[in-house]
Amino acid sequence: MKPDDPLSQHFRLSPPQLSALRRLSLHTVGDLLRHFPTRYESAGTSVRVQNLIPGTKVTLFGTLSKLKAKKLWKSRRNITEGVFEDASGRVKVMWFNQPYIASYVQEGSAVKMTGTVGGKQDRPYIANPEIEHLPPGMVPLAGQAEGLFDEHKASESPSIFPVYPESRGITSRWFFHAIERVFASGVAAQIEDPVPAIVRQRYNLPDIGSALVWIHKPEKKTHAEAARKRFAFEEIFSIQVARARERRDNDSQPAFPIAEGAALAARFLDAQDVEPTGAQQRAIREILADFEKPHPMARLLEGDVGSGKTLVAAASAYAVVCSRPPGRTSGTLQVAYMAPTEILATQHFNSFIEYFSHLPINIALITGSGCKKFPSKISRSKATDISRAQLLKWVAGGEIAMLVGTHALIQKSVKFQHLAYAIVDEQHRFGTKQRRALARKGDSAPHFLSMTATPIPRTLALTLYGDLDLSILDELPPGRARITTHIVAPTEREIAYEKVREELRKGRQAYVICPRIEEPDPAKIGALQAKSAKAEAKRLQKDVFPEYAVGLLHGAMKKEEKENVMRQFDENKIRILVATSVVEVGINVPNATCILIEGAERFGLAQLHQLRGRVQRSSFSPYCFLLPESKGEASTKRLQALAESADGFKLAEADLEARGAGDLYGRQQWGVSDLGMEALKNLKLIRAAREEALLLIKSDPALAAHPALLARTASAEKDLHVE
Repeated sequence: MKPDDPLSQHFRLSPPQLSALRRLSLHTVGDLLRHFPTRYESAGTSVRVQNLIPGTKVTLFGTLSKLKAKKLWKSRRNITEGVFEDASGRVKVMWFNQPYIASYVQEGSAVKMTGTVGGKQDRPYIANPEIEHLPPGMVPLAGQAEGLFDEHKASESPSIFPVYPESRGITSRWFFHAIERVFASGVAAQIEDPVPAIVRQRYNLPDIGSALVWIHKPEKKTHAEAARKRFAFEEIFSIQVARARERRDNDSQPAFPIAEGAALAARFLDAQDVEPTGAQQRAIREILADFEKPHPMARLLEGDVGSGKTLVAAASAYAVVCSRPPGRTSGTLQVAYMAPTEILATQHFNSFIEYFSHLPINIALITGSGCKKFPSKISRSKATDISRAQLLKWVAGGEIAMLVGTHALIQKSVKFQHLAYAIVDEQHRFGTKQRRALARKGDSAPHFLSMTATPIPRTLALTLYGDLDLSILDELPPGRARITTHIVAPTEREIAYEKVREELRKGRQAYVICPRIEEPDPAKIGALQAKSAKAEAKRLQKDVFPEYAVGLLHGAMKKEEKENVMRQFDENKIRILVATSVVEVGINVPNATCILIEGAERFGLAQLHQLRGRVQRSSFSPYCFLLPESKGEASTKRLQALAESADGFKLAEADLEARGAGDLYGRQQWGVSDLGMEALKNLKLIRAAREEALLLIKSDPALAAHPALLARTASAEKDLHVE
């Protein structure tokens, strides 16, 4: 058995098991060893068979025999039955839907068995116990002398068992037995440690062989904790190494110099009707200082909802489009601005027209639906539709100074003459590959600015964006009304509806957010019993707001359908938009002043803050109504924190502490494991990993002396999706 061997080569896997393993991204033996337990259970009190009491959790030492798998035709379930025996007697054991047990355990195997006693006092049994193999002869049978594991010495043996993440078709018990088999093969000794020995010594971390044993087969909880700490450090360290390599590569490339940026940005700001906040001025200064460096800027602009990131982008873009290419007396440097949706791209295109309409420069829009150019040759105050071929020709010839678009921007057919500045809005909606593709659109590497309104805890930003410098907008422009957030009890729902109706009568609009798209199947145990957007849209239209047009938006709709719904909402033809959290980022409808969030306790604080930001786009007084479905003390406390705070960054940190990183972001959104995300609560660990990564890349930038770490960083990059 080898770490890279496919699991199917060594395990007989049913189609449901294969599907489950794929869902869990487990393909090889090495992947299986890195499928870590989520928690550990106590093994229970060590007793003899003769002392079993129904309802108690116990640990027994003895032998297993007479194992036989059969199928219960009535219930169509597989059952494996056998007999467990120790020096004091026998007891029946059984496993449901685990037919592999019969072939996994040899007749008369010595085992340690942990489970809950069922049945009656005179006829006990143990169902679905955990078993651990012991060396032969270590447990006594009737008439034999006491073995090593008698009741007095049992307390010295392992007393906790791992519980693994499951998926439909595969159980924690399967993982327990499969991983035990992997350990028995000796494959763990073949795995090279990606964390350099000097780093392990500095932070007192176990080597990978010891850590794998401790995390899967801990003798005590301190072993499991030490192993989890080691693997958390390894994951964060690997990401930091990858980011440090990216930053080193970035800083080795030439960039277009923009020498007069400060004067140009000041001219732009003087022409605006609004006074920039101190935070905006600071961010602009940081960007302009980067423009003067010989290598490309790599910066993340993180600003709370409504903090004015677009003005910062516009001021810095102005400095670029007003600058000449090196050695040229005419023409301009070019700017590319990429947004995650067509609606947002169109909104930003119109915003930049307002900002730059007095300049003799061309601005263009490219999306999957078509292309536009401003100004039109016929009417200098309007934009006009143009063919894709014509737009591509003008961009390649340098006649388009600023190109706004969606993913269409990074297609191979889009070529720039002097791309000096690339801006990506809502960076976490794009993958790193797309970001790099945009950065490779010119001969010299463009300065790069990533913008996000998603409140990200500092430790997460340091990890995921370790290759970027950070600018933070931590104050709102004057004139933005403070949002009023209410937690609505079931008996107060009509009061919330009446407030929405009051805003609608003023000509305003509203959002209603639901946790799911479809109604749950009542026959499915554990299904998310939450309001669905489809059913709620019908109910609101029929029973609550029949006089107003109610629209529906969710992630399963076709792109054209979503764009059409958003266009109607933007034009005020739809007055109430019922949606899933697809509206979380970037939708800008200033006329919307109310948002109702059903099942509010099911969302993270950072996500709730993002959602309510949809109605903070104007000077109108905004309202957010949280309608929780449960009254748990913890969830009520979290929602109360949201109602009392308007600081998205503080809320993100609070959510990280209260709910756990796996709930806040986790593998689904970021590609970081729950173990790695848990480490994000530890700023000291993050900083240590970052410092070690920078030191290592300084001495070995190609990781030539660290092949195992090179492979690990490649794996981390593949898993990581900053989108």
